[in-house]
Amino acid sequence: MSSKTNLMDLTRGELGEYFLNLGEKEYRATQIIKWMHQRGVSDISKMTDLSKELRERLSHECEIRAPEVIYERDSKDGTRKWVVSVGEGDLIEMVLIPEGKRATLCVSSQVGCAIDCSFCATGKQGFSRNLSLAEIIGQLWIAENSFGDSRAKGERNITNVVMMGMGEPLHNFDPVVKAMELMLDNNAYGLSKRRVTLSTSGLVPQIDKLSKLSDVSLTISLHAPNDKLRDELVPVNKKYPIKTLLKSVTNYVDQCNDSRVTTFEYILIDRVNDSLELAAELADLLKDFPCKINLIPFNSFSDSAYKRPSGNRVKRFQEFLQSKGHVVTIRSTRGDDIMAACGQLVGKVNDKTRRKERKKKKELIKTKSI
Repeated sequence: MSSKTNLMDLTRGELGEYFLNLGEKEYRATQIIKWMHQRGVSDISKMTDLSKELRERLSHECEIRAPEVIYERDSKDGTRKWVVSVGEGDLIEMVLIPEGKRATLCVSSQVGCAIDCSFCATGKQGFSRNLSLAEIIGQLWIAENSFGDSRAKGERNITNVVMMGMGEPLHNFDPVVKAMELMLDNNAYGLSKRRVTLSTSGLVPQIDKLSKLSDVSLTISLHAPNDKLRDELVPVNKKYPIKTLLKSVTNYVDQCNDSRVTTFEYILIDRVNDSLELAAELADLLKDFPCKINLIPFNSFSDSAYKRPSGNRVKRFQEFLQSKGHVVTIRSTRGDDIMAACGQLVGKVNDKTRRKERKKKKELIKTKSI
């Protein structure tokens, strides 16, 4: 474990304090943020608007270190998945979904997940720990730099970020909020609040707390229109039932003070929550709520007894909701051939794949040194 301060683990405000403690001007923080996040530079010696003496001191005391990529694979549909090591055998996954001019990065916030939704592979592996700021924002840093030389010009390649990877973001509140702060910072990634989305299973106290600190887009993993069924699918509902959750979401939207539309995610599971009777309940539940309903056909994983509904059942569910005046989309399944689709992220790589990736990395280093 390095004893150096990882500058990637600090917000701009924290970096400002760090430089003040060094006897430097606070504006040095903005310079570092631009080099690190806007330009994707991790070598302090290349930060030419800092004095040589300061660069030497920072190089001695600090580092800029993102998590280590140990596996990378592209799907036949263009989706890219990275498996990233965060130390001590813990692995996380991040997924990039390109679509036209959009490039959406799905970011993880925890190693595993403690929510244990019955339809999610991540929850079935249990919970290990929360990720640090560097481990969260480092995923965006990795993805941005994967596009190559354009990063040197400060161009933005990732257009959208969704906190929908491994983990419940609001269970890791402070690092997640700090990471989103950097995502929105014009000196870092410069994303708009409408292009950064936090998806939650419904932790009411944390949603209320978030409403005082941020106005990013909010997505609710609903998956059922009544408490009895949602208790089975999303166990946290036993603590924060639907009525309480919707009240909290309404408060969040009101705090945003704009014409905000909340997205409700609804994973459709064959013969579990995809009947027209439940569609009618859902339509009634959300009839007065400014929202979009995003239907997600279940993505299978090992050890799950659930099945994906037929295309006809999915379409019928959508059309019923639309007939009641709701805006309803069906999420296209992306990356399922590499286990990168919604609900499939588990952060596992077998030993054969590990050896293959290490060999590829060594060959790449050897090529660069020639």
